[in-house]
Amino acid sequence: MLGKRQDIHQLAEQQWDLLVIGGGITGAGVMLEAARRGLKVLLVEQRDYAWGTSSRSSKMVHGGLRYIAQGDVKLTRHSLLERERLLKELPGLVERATYLFPLRKGVFPGRWPMKAVLWLYDFLAGIRDHRYLSLDEVKSRAPSLNTDGLTGAMSYTDALTDDCRLVMRTLLEGARLGGVACNYMQVASVKRDDTGFSIDLHDQCDDSRGTLRALQVVNATGAWADRLSGSEARVRPLRGSHLFVDPQRLPASDCLTVMHPDDGRPVFVFPWEGVTCVGTTDLDHPQDMDIEASASSQEVDYLLKLINSQFPGRNINREDVFATIAGVRPVIASGKGVDPSKERRDHAVWGDNGVVTVSGGKLTTFRLIALDALLATGLIDAAEHRKGQKSKAAMYEKLEGAPSAVDHFLHAEQDDEAFFSWLLERESVQHLDDLMLRRTRLGLTRPNAGCAVLKARREQIQKALGWTDERWQDELTRYLHIHERFYGVPMQHSHETLKAG
Repeated sequence: MLGKRQDIHQLAEQQWDLLVIGGGITGAGVMLEAARRGLKVLLVEQRDYAWGTSSRSSKMVHGGLRYIAQGDVKLTRHSLLERERLLKELPGLVERATYLFPLRKGVFPGRWPMKAVLWLYDFLAGIRDHRYLSLDEVKSRAPSLNTDGLTGAMSYTDALTDDCRLVMRTLLEGARLGGVACNYMQVASVKRDDTGFSIDLHDQCDDSRGTLRALQVVNATGAWADRLSGSEARVRPLRGSHLFVDPQRLPASDCLTVMHPDDGRPVFVFPWEGVTCVGTTDLDHPQDMDIEASASSQEVDYLLKLINSQFPGRNINREDVFATIAGVRPVIASGKGVDPSKERRDHAVWGDNGVVTVSGGKLTTFRLIALDALLATGLIDAAEHRKGQKSKAAMYEKLEGAPSAVDHFLHAEQDDEAFFSWLLERESVQHLDDLMLRRTRLGLTRPNAGCAVLKARREQIQKALGWTDERWQDELTRYLHIHERFYGVPMQHSHETLKAG
């Protein structure tokens, strides 16, 4: 297990085959695939695990219908096969879900173009889940949906997950196989010499510094990749924001793909961990990457307009939103200045002065991305790479002593004493925001930032982490500040326009 976090001196005493920089899904995947091959691997993350993009995605493990429309059948097929693998291996953490694509008179795409695309989509996945729903069936499944011009819907399946818990489960598996991970450990510099790399580290918890050795280094820092790559900038940071809405005010039983009235962009409205999630936007993010991303008032207005155009009787406003979340996606720039939504979502692997950088790609294909990164380091050869790509061997095994919520998180009771005990003892919680925003999602899915949970769990948390009353108050202040500033609902500004796509 991740267990007790090692200090910088313990890490520096060891010789590592591979240092992975970045604790998102890509870094976690590299760590796991390296550990599975018997390599001595260390992962470090300057913030918390999944602090960046990997806790702020659209929560979907999917092939991507739009990639078929863009002609990228190969990416779609790889994504769908990986989706099916994860559905089989982690059935309580990655779950098949029904998606509805409403059809409206005179609006492209219509029934038959969608049927053709979905036939190919299912064919590539090796399943057959799509069908046409009549108008009456749609009204029954989504009674609040705007019926203007509505003729029916195409139904198909994809998958939902908790992206952050998928990262944690992958890290736990890597640790079970001998890998080591350390959060709040910043890489200050990377220097290459004749025998490998010398890496200077700065521990963000106790402000200590040290140097360790590794044969190879993978830079898997996502939207931050250009900082350590040593090459010209290749990443185009794009922000996507979501709203978590009171399910009593906006109930949803299926995942709906609906079009925004202003720009025709598809936006998802779907049930997730007891709330209704709405998103995403797609904007360039020129802001300081060292400041946590947050949804702008403009983006909130954009998504509220989508909700009230598609569900006109609900009259959803800011008071109905429990929380917001904004993530910066690392998209490999085409250099053509295209609309953000038209940039391809392929990953790229490149090297400079020996450091292998990997960025871009999809949550769904993290295993394949990890194999590409390991190939680039030379730690595996082309034959092992091909074998890994085609392998059907299980990635995950049962974790001894783990409560059911670890592998069946989507429908688990997150506010559970045994689960909290596991998190506090086994998953390297350093701050309250780690616990409430990433190990659980109680800060996003409960009213008032989940303060009622914290009040009830205070004694358990303080005892497990050895916090004094003073430390508790400092952590509570820190958490509430973070939640209000970066996960709250920004005030409406009348001068902003409603374009966020």
